[in-house]
Amino acid sequence: MSTTIAPLAESLPLFIEQQHPSAIAVLVDNHTARHCYPLVKSLLPKHMLIRIPAGETHKHLGTCETIWAALTKANVDRHGLVLNLGGGVIGDMGGFCAATYKRGIAFAQLPTTLLSQVDASVGGKLGIDFQGLKNHIGVFQLPDAVLIDPAFLQTLPPRELRSGFAEVIKHCLIADANEWDRLRHYDLDDIDWATTVAHSVTIKEQVVAQDPTEKGLRKILNFGHTLGHAVETHFLHRPKGRLLHGEAIAAGMIMEAYIAFRKGMITDLHLEATEEYLFAVYGRVPLTERDFDPILAHTLQDKKNRAGQVRMALIDGPGRCAYDIPVSKSAMREALEYYVGN
Repeated sequence: MSTTIAPLAESLPLFIEQQHPSAIAVLVDNHTARHCYPLVKSLLPKHMLIRIPAGETHKHLGTCETIWAALTKANVDRHGLVLNLGGGVIGDMGGFCAATYKRGIAFAQLPTTLLSQVDASVGGKLGIDFQGLKNHIGVFQLPDAVLIDPAFLQTLPPRELRSGFAEVIKHCLIADANEWDRLRHYDLDDIDWATTVAHSVTIKEQVVAQDPTEKGLRKILNFGHTLGHAVETHFLHRPKGRLLHGEAIAAGMIMEAYIAFRKGMITDLHLEATEEYLFAVYGRVPLTERDFDPILAHTLQDKKNRAGQVRMALIDGPGRCAYDIPVSKSAMREALEYYVGN
């Protein structure tokens, strides 16, 4: 797998020439069909377009069946190529469908959101939601290429850009103390996105290269995601109150930083700096005490758990992170109370 950060006008034709596929399918959702596909269409030889509804609520087996059926109807063989043009949902689901269609055909990620450029498209995690649980069904399979064009970020509404920025913050907190100190003094409007995306991709690729299937070190990339995913899942089926991924992860990072503080892994100053910046950028998720039990129930399905015990990745000082840290239900409840009451 190769990751290229460059205009698609340069990277995409070259990749297709090297791949020489028997057929090309471009997977888009309603948004990327309108805003992103027109920028890509002229760069492609003959191809088919597969269009699906946008959003996490459509990331399930039913949509996969639509994608598989379209590939089958078009007689796409094992030498075909799927180009996933979109955010994390398109990348996760399109990659999963390509990895399982006829036992696997080639696919490339063309991430169009900040979240997918710095996180979801890199590392080969593919999957779909199942019975309300995020990424519950999936595989590890590296794409044949990740082609990142920062120009797509200009198509994003501010809320989507801010959501993706949570993963940038996470990478700094777990792996680059100097970049964290620099970044937390910037407003989003002041950030050089091309440089920032490249920095985050480098961190993630270095971690994934050492642990491709998340047996150990790669778990540090899940800082903020145990409680964050639980919060996101809790809000998933609230049409008027659904959270974006980064908004939930920002809340998760504050809660899990508090747990790290209570375990003596970070200082009160580190906790204060972390929560101050995250609250300033993301505000506060509207949680009440009645949300605690369902959120805590969702943590029991976290993929890092072992023998029924919730285990977390927790920051362990500036720019460091430990993993497989057992965390009790009472400690998580305390973290939720801290988040709500702070």
